[in-house]
Amino acid sequence: MSEQKHEQYRAEEAQAMERVVAATRQVQVAFTALQAHYPPQGSGKPSKLALQTFDAALQALEDAQATFDEILNDLLDEKR
Repeated sequence: MSEQKHEQYRAEEAQAMERVVAATRQVQVAFTALQAHYPPQGSGKPSKLALQTFDAALQALEDAQATFDEILNDLLDEKR
């Protein structure tokens, strides 16, 4: 395998990991915002927007993890 191909793979791997980290942070932010809707601060009725934002953040994390898992499986199968 060429050096250029190795560099491309390493860049893809790093990008996939960064995506997982960023998505995890977004889930944390969305969760914190959602918690504000519950006692003692909130009424116990989160807004539709807060729920949708949390759901979207979870979906983004799942997508990022799936991409990272594909790369990891390729590494384990020595396809990279």
